[in-house]
Amino acid sequence: MSGTANHSSAVRLRRIVVLLPLVAFLGLTALFLFRLNSGDPSLIPSALIGRPVPQTALPPVAGLKRDGGAVPGLEPASFKDAVSVVNVWASWCVPCRDEAPLLMQLAQDSRLRLVGINYKDDADNARRFLGRYGNPFAAAGADQNGRAAIEWGVYGVPETFVVGRDARIAYKLVGPITPDNFDSVLKPQIEKALAAGS
Repeated sequence: MSGTANHSSAVRLRRIVVLLPLVAFLGLTALFLFRLNSGDPSLIPSALIGRPVPQTALPPVAGLKRDGGAVPGLEPASFKDAVSVVNVWASWCVPCRDEAPLLMQLAQDSRLRLVGINYKDDADNARRFLGRYGNPFAAAGADQNGRAAIEWGVYGVPETFVVGRDARIAYKLVGPITPDNFDSVLKPQIEKALAAGS
């Protein structure tokens, strides 16, 4: 009799062990779908907030000029003592076209420095893009292999960072700059960074 009870317990245990991965998979799938549909992707927090900017130097976008001079690449030391807005963009990125006028508007604020990270792009296409939509960048680094974007914690283009005078990341906007988030989110974050070190 006890042999039969032990056998049925073993069968039950085996069923539980077999079903456990399925239950875990279904739970994770439900959590993923809930997070996917639960709001604004620009609200994804960044682990880099408050941390120093990545120490990755990038070469300039080949042949890129602004106001008659060559636009330099990205130098980590250049973030010190200036409030910077860093925009990760590419010529093949459709939302990047939509946010271009807002970046041009930001570039007119002499209190800031606009920096571009050109993500996995061809230099000719990048120059054409900026020739067509305007070049707001005081510096633009070419991230051809995507390594810098990984170090900045980029999920996809476009993304925009506000960097304080202490060369630490103060804010990250995932997705394009829009008229709505420009006034309600990005500008207040920039003002906060400007006030912080003055």
